[in-house]
Amino acid sequence: MRVGVSFLFNNAGDRITDQELYRENLRVVDLIEPLGFDSAWAVEHHFTNYTICPDTIQFLTWVAARTEAIQLGTQVVVLPWHDPLRVAEQVSLLDTMSQGRFLFGFGRGAARVEFQGFRVPMEESRQRFVESADMILTGLESGYCEYDGAFIKQPRVPVRPAPFKSFKGRSYCAAVSPETMEIAARLGAGVLINPQKPWEKISEELATYRGRYRALQGKPPPAPVSTTYPFVHPDPEYARETVHRYMVPYYAAVLEHYEFSGTHFEEIQGYEFYRKMSRVMRKAGDEGAAKFFIDLQPWGTPDQVIAKMLDVHKRVRYEHCNANFAFGHLPAAEAEQSMRLFAAEVLPVLKQIPAAAPA
Repeated sequence: MRVGVSFLFNNAGDRITDQELYRENLRVVDLIEPLGFDSAWAVEHHFTNYTICPDTIQFLTWVAARTEAIQLGTQVVVLPWHDPLRVAEQVSLLDTMSQGRFLFGFGRGAARVEFQGFRVPMEESRQRFVESADMILTGLESGYCEYDGAFIKQPRVPVRPAPFKSFKGRSYCAAVSPETMEIAARLGAGVLINPQKPWEKISEELATYRGRYRALQGKPPPAPVSTTYPFVHPDPEYARETVHRYMVPYYAAVLEHYEFSGTHFEEIQGYEFYRKMSRVMRKAGDEGAAKFFIDLQPWGTPDQVIAKMLDVHKRVRYEHCNANFAFGHLPAAEAEQSMRLFAAEVLPVLKQIPAAAPA
């Protein structure tokens, strides 16, 4: 198994300035390779303190220059907010400069504040997403982008620098809903999981995805990439208290950014799954929703974290796991301590697991 470090740039409560937030996170980049991690990932969001990284490819270009061997993953590029031709060029450029280290994660977005900011109707997001992904993935294989869709009208042009290495097996679609997993299977993409529902349910949906992928592509799909939010400490009670103290403010930022307590998903076409999710979260309340999210994460002593991560791996058979060590207003020193303990005692165990081992 490969394990990476994901950068959220979460500034819950605006506890520090954005410049200080970046200084804290950029310093962590230099720890990734020495501690034995395999990759760095960046999350794209805009306009709120939930995640302050408006350009994941730009950030990862900086990471590429600071590192030698780790892979670089977008988690994700939200396609409806971008010109797909520019995305294809940016992906190929970073892959060229990093000598083939790039992993292309892409998604369609679900926050109203971001769609409004970019002046893109949310009702159009699914079709824009599918057309953009189709054009980009085809262009990265052929070296040319062209498309004649409902929203994307692109005359044939070459992608330069020319892609030199296939992105098959290196492209991942962020999939929260079953409908998006179907789209991923049709595109021939892997799936990137961000836990928002019980692992048992995710396992069932992945089984359906694998069957659809084989039927449509004639071969097994890439193993999934999964995201997690670990906190490791020798004292299990301290770990429990710390996670609840800092994860609750983080998840409050999630709920506020996506407006899950509101009812606007009821009227937006194409967001039927989020409609159901929002209903469940409103019923549970903010505290109940945060507790559910916390229970999905691995936290505690190294042995407890290993046990939880092995249990999840048996359910979803991921080959790559991205760890978010900094969340909420968790002090940078505590996040680094957790990351170092994870690297020393958890990481060696995970790396012994064969990639995509059978359940």
